[in-house]
Amino acid sequence: MPHTSRPAKISVIFGTRPEAIKLAPVILRLKQETGLTCHVCSSSQHRQMLDQVLEVFEIRPDADLDLMRPNQTLSGLTARAIEAIDGYLAAEQPDLVLVQGDTTTVFCASLAAFYRHVPIGHVEAGLRTGDLTAPWPEEANRVLTSRLARLHFAPTTTSRDNLLREGTPADAISVTGNTVIDALFIAAERVRQRPPTIAGLPAALQPTADPTPGAPRMVLITGHRRENFGGGFESICRAIAELAARFPDVHFVYPVHLNPNVRGPVHAILGPQLADGAASPTANLHLIEPLPYLSFVAMMIRSTVILTDSGGVQEEAPSLGKPVLVMRAVTERPEAVAAGTVRLVGTDQRRIVDGVAELLTDPDVYEKMSRAHNPYGDGHASERIVALCKDLLAAGTK
Repeated sequence: MPHTSRPAKISVIFGTRPEAIKLAPVILRLKQETGLTCHVCSSSQHRQMLDQVLEVFEIRPDADLDLMRPNQTLSGLTARAIEAIDGYLAAEQPDLVLVQGDTTTVFCASLAAFYRHVPIGHVEAGLRTGDLTAPWPEEANRVLTSRLARLHFAPTTTSRDNLLREGTPADAISVTGNTVIDALFIAAERVRQRPPTIAGLPAALQPTADPTPGAPRMVLITGHRRENFGGGFESICRAIAELAARFPDVHFVYPVHLNPNVRGPVHAILGPQLADGAASPTANLHLIEPLPYLSFVAMMIRSTVILTDSGGVQEEAPSLGKPVLVMRAVTERPEAVAAGTVRLVGTDQRRIVDGVAELLTDPDVYEKMSRAHNPYGDGHASERIVALCKDLLAAGTK
């Protein structure tokens, strides 16, 4: 608990772009608090995509562990991360560690903090699929983190109920909403004020401040899950190719993830190497480089339908009124499925094609999904989390 000779210190530790997005509103809120020090530590698990997000929110890490290595294994990353984070905690001696989500950095930071008897606050706690292989290794990371954390910031009542079933004390769990909505509202306002230009896209597909009458419809695609590597991604790519041929008046925009396990089937099935700068063989299929956060938010706003295997997109898109088809067999975010904003289609080519086709051809189905309620929050999750952290730290001084 807080040292009497200095203000209470909260260390916020993250390493990937999704973590940075969801923790940025919390960090910004913490830095507004008096009598409290916020120390930001980045493991740089995903260097390129992470740095873009930090620039957007004008956050500069106080410590950068620089753990990224080419072709690193999960075991190698885990070993280096625990040792590096332990050294960081020894030097900084925080009174509370905040982590978010389910990455290797989250688990390693939680374990290192646990070893040093530093309480852990887990943002976005309680998500579960019940299957340690899906998503892999994320499901294991978040389950293990829940066993170590002192404070559990559950985004929904479903997440809270998951924790209660596992024996987590009720007074350690708070339903806060999801901080991704806080971040989304900040980003959406910025892109509406100054729409970005997306390299590789024609003018008709560029984001605008206001909807453009008669603008072509667009399906935005993302994919990166490890459990889809191999046959799953090949099936996804065949479905995209079929859809592009079937709907020539609809544009399919795919910012292709940097992982070679993703780029391999995308290039083999959908088009030439992105590095060649060559045009896609299909006029309405656009393979582009990964997008910075603000640009991706702008493209979500611009899109008609989103096809993804991402977790964060399942939470963000409903706030923008965009139907989401999820290319996974299970999801740890069942609230959006229950609300009707998200539908699971897996990686089966036929199910993907039929799901997208229905949304593009049936106005009633589209209207129902686009107007469904978003269960993930009101944009004030960060305020609730900071207040709960302050309560814990204050209790420790009494």
